[in-house]
Amino acid sequence: MKIKIVLVFLLGAALCKAQNDQEAIKNFYDTALSDGMSYAWLDHLSNEIGGRLSGSENAQKAIEYTQSQLVDLGLDKVWLQPVMVPKWVRGEKESGYFKTKGEHHELNICALGGSVATPEEGIQGKVIEVKGIEELKALGEEKIKGNIIFYNRPMEQTLIHTFEAYGGCVDQRYSGALEAGKLGALGVIVRSMNLRLDDLPHTGAMTYGDLPEDQRIPSAAISTNDAEKLSRSLQTDASLELGFKQSCRQFEDVESYNVIGEITGTEFPNEIIIVGGHLDSWDLGDGSHDDGAGVVQSMEVMRLLKLKGQKTRRTIRVVLFMNEENGLRGGTKYAEVAKMKNEVHIVALESDSGGFTPRGFSFDCSDAEMEQVLGWAPLFKPYLIHYFEKGGSGADIGPLKTEGMVLAGLRPDSQRYFDHHHASNDTFDAVNKRELELGAATMTSLVYLYDTYGTKMPVTLPLKN
Repeated sequence: MKIKIVLVFLLGAALCKAQNDQEAIKNFYDTALSDGMSYAWLDHLSNEIGGRLSGSENAQKAIEYTQSQLVDLGLDKVWLQPVMVPKWVRGEKESGYFKTKGEHHELNICALGGSVATPEEGIQGKVIEVKGIEELKALGEEKIKGNIIFYNRPMEQTLIHTFEAYGGCVDQRYSGALEAGKLGALGVIVRSMNLRLDDLPHTGAMTYGDLPEDQRIPSAAISTNDAEKLSRSLQTDASLELGFKQSCRQFEDVESYNVIGEITGTEFPNEIIIVGGHLDSWDLGDGSHDDGAGVVQSMEVMRLLKLKGQKTRRTIRVVLFMNEENGLRGGTKYAEVAKMKNEVHIVALESDSGGFTPRGFSFDCSDAEMEQVLGWAPLFKPYLIHYFEKGGSGADIGPLKTEGMVLAGLRPDSQRYFDHHHASNDTFDAVNKRELELGAATMTSLVYLYDTYGTKMPVTLPLKN
């Protein structure tokens, strides 16, 4: 009889907890959709400030704005964490063209982030088309030297997970100039990382590694339509010439900041859960999807938790990282300081995949932690959140990883993400208010569950240097 009474009591307690969780999560969604702040915050970031390239005046304006908004939320603590970041300036609008059989064709191009400039008059030369770095290396210095290299490997259309398609060809953008410079190339043109055919060039980070300065060659992206046109023209005229001009410049590093705010836990204040996105963006658009959406969604998590009317059990911290796009300095600095302070981070959640309809999360965690997450999945099903899988999390929270910790990434529908990624159409009008708010509520719900129940595995702190 006693055993039956205990079992009934435990079952009743479990049902009560489940009902409380359902009500709390419903409240997050109801509030985000009916009285959310994320869209208004994004409106200001995008339309009043604009593109926020690391080290720029706009990046500083974004720091000051988001700091002030976090203070207004009444968080227990808000502060700026200094970090040195690269300062690269695009300069005047780039221009490009190719000439074949007496015809002149203008190209839609943009310099890749970190590239050197061309000479003032630009560069012009014969074009060698390759599908990737291995094909470049196979051709060797004899065929590459003195020519302009055209990397033309498209993103794989058949992959449903579009970030896999991106990962399958982004090396030509990032390392293409480095490898071509070693072989004496004159310059590099790279097909934009974009799944659709359009006239928009997409920028992004590139590197020269430790290549000597006299071997560093200018690198630019061209639109997918122009990549197709150039490739077809090369099939009928292998001797056509291409030229382009850009005036970008790399300056000395400058000081910037991560923006951080927290709600201090009442029971386990030393167990930290962070949520965040990156405050910097590229300069062609206003960075609404990448990653203004993640920034304002993370801020909204803090607001919704405050509105819940009770203190959190654990310390919840929002981190708006600086310099994800061309250096990852903000994420690296945050992890460095956390290690120095011997802080215990049990969960880190990042939103950096756009403000589209949320589908779920990917997790970098142990099997035991994944089992707990899957047990929460039914709580999300009423909101059409079904995707709970092991996988990547986010670039900025990656350096923070320690054994036993859970890293998670919000996973929105990504089919349209690369239409806008790093391009001039990454603008406020491309973000749907309701989709953005659904993402914020989804993130808040996961943070709430981890705050309520904690993690299964103890976190092992890294040894101090």
